[in-house]
Amino acid sequence: MHYLKRYGCMALLLLLAITAHAQQRVTLKDLLKKVDQNAPALITDSASIAIKQAQANETRSNWLPALKLNYQADVGTNNNTAGPYFGFGIIPSNSRGVRTQSNTNAVLTNLGIAALDWEIYNFGAYAAQNKVAGSDITVEQNQYQQSKYQLQAYTIGNYLQLLRLQDYLTIQSRNIKRNQQIRRSIQSLAKSGIRPGVDTSIAEAELSKARLTYIELNNQLKQTQLQLAAISGLPYQSIMPDTMVETRLIMQTNTPELIGADTANHPVINYYRSVVQNSLQKEELVKKQYNPKVLLEAAAWARGSSVDANDNFNSLSSGWGFSRSNYLVGIGISYNLFDLRHRQLKLRTQKTATDYALKKLDEQKKLLALGVNQADEELNTAKQRLAEIPNQLKAANAGYRQKLSLYKSGLTDIIELNAALNILYRAETDYAQARFAYTSAIFQKAVTGNQVSSILNLLN
Repeated sequence: MHYLKRYGCMALLLLLAITAHAQQRVTLKDLLKKVDQNAPALITDSASIAIKQAQANETRSNWLPALKLNYQADVGTNNNTAGPYFGFGIIPSNSRGVRTQSNTNAVLTNLGIAALDWEIYNFGAYAAQNKVAGSDITVEQNQYQQSKYQLQAYTIGNYLQLLRLQDYLTIQSRNIKRNQQIRRSIQSLAKSGIRPGVDTSIAEAELSKARLTYIELNNQLKQTQLQLAAISGLPYQSIMPDTMVETRLIMQTNTPELIGADTANHPVINYYRSVVQNSLQKEELVKKQYNPKVLLEAAAWARGSSVDANDNFNSLSSGWGFSRSNYLVGIGISYNLFDLRHRQLKLRTQKTATDYALKKLDEQKKLLALGVNQADEELNTAKQRLAEIPNQLKAANAGYRQKLSLYKSGLTDIIELNAALNILYRAETDYAQARFAYTSAIFQKAVTGNQVSSILNLLN
């Protein structure tokens, strides 16, 4: 009973350790969710959307009128003469008829004005501005989705790299154990005089080489974990991939047939399509921003002066306060005939931008179609390679065992044994690479065809 309890506790602890290890594995779906939430690039793009939304709100307020309040008190002369002139914005106003004699006495006046300036109608320019602002938001939103798509592809690629590196580390661990086994055998044979001492040195060199390769592979694994940690916000040590991903996809032989291609709604296509639409909206804005403008003008003002109605220059203090008031209301229309040329030139420029956007959209469609075809061919090649590689692995394993047995019997040398070991090592790495290539081809087709969610559902 004592031993039974002891071994039962050990089995329970082992089970708990295995469960904890399994819980530490990060699934690809969970990792992608973390990237969506924490990736710095997506956070930045999200802020860009907020900027465009704020600008759209600002554009919608362009129709509001301008109501300006102004008050001024001035001291100066009131000494006019007859004759026209252009104001140029720098000649002060001086209201009064011409006197028979020059008079430079000081006058105090004050003036209060409330002026309304409202562009009440501009033949669709306001609507065109709002459409462009809304289109700008759509472009930013699609830019966000494109960045999300690119990060998704980047995350999947690095996740698969982790799986491959883990396979390589497992293979390298077995390779180290084989070299250790060979070294122990050589040491025993060398002590008995069956094998020369130089074989021990060769075995030590091969073992050291295997250990160095393991160190380098482990470094590559850590670097990949750090790259994923930077965009997911997870501690890099916790990013351990689910090792069953490749096995599940390989076992489901109909997986390639389940992956269609939805390039019409692909994030890249949606982005460039929105850029084209945005450029077309800007064309409409160019057409309408040079249209005539209907204006409502209104003003009310009051004045006071130290000069009375009889042209007497009274004390300056009498100029305070308002003695006369007026108002003026009117509707006008404004149109610059020479803006027709400006409109033509600007519209031609915008049409060129639209043509460029259309060509970029067509280019991306062709690139996606090419990517889908390349992914299909890569997937077919990967399937054939995966079907053939077990033959290589089986033969290499048998060859190594035969050479190891012959070496222990003294019928072959260390060079041939190491050659057989290297062939086995290459076969194992080729098998791991074939698994990686097949899984990578499946995800490449899914990413290119905008069907990643379909593959993720298969992994549940």
